[in-house]
Amino acid sequence: MADSNLKLDYIDEQEYLEGEKLADNRHEYVDGKVYAMAGSSKRHNRIAGNLYRSLLSAGQQGCDAYIGDIKVRIERRNSYYYPDVVVGCEESDNADDYYLEKPCLIIEVLSPSTEKKDATEKLLAYQDIESLQAYLMVDQQQCHISLIYRQKNGHWWVKTFTELDDMISLSCPEMEIKVTDIYENISF
Repeated sequence: MADSNLKLDYIDEQEYLEGEKLADNRHEYVDGKVYAMAGSSKRHNRIAGNLYRSLLSAGQQGCDAYIGDIKVRIERRNSYYYPDVVVGCEESDNADDYYLEKPCLIIEVLSPSTEKKDATEKLLAYQDIESLQAYLMVDQQQCHISLIYRQKNGHWWVKTFTELDDMISLSCPEMEIKVTDIYENISF
């Protein structure tokens, strides 16, 4: 009897995926539990849009950029997250039209309600993705961007950008993004 009570809030992975296709609101999935996602502000949305626009040229490198509604699957953690922007370059990453399994870049725009989760739980989960080269966390309240990237030896390192004239170099897709472009039409 006790075992059946423990499974009341558990949802099967396939149930979650099918339910998300019909849901009015997005939900993230972490090892059988589903978490509703908060809506985003105009400021948050504008920054994500600026990043997406900057990454559109990635298509010339055989990569695709997605904003908001494409999930990332972390198989090792039995989890699905919705990053604000995600880039995939692997032709073989076509298991499903609704998520990526082999992204090379994940971007989260930090909100007061999600910042802790983005910088802890998601950071650790994303580092379990073998194809991931970089995770970009962008503060929307101040000019502050953290680039967590995988070095050639496989270890992770962090660079911080706090000036609007800084340039962020990415290895996948191979390009540079101006911090001023990320914060275009944003005032602090």
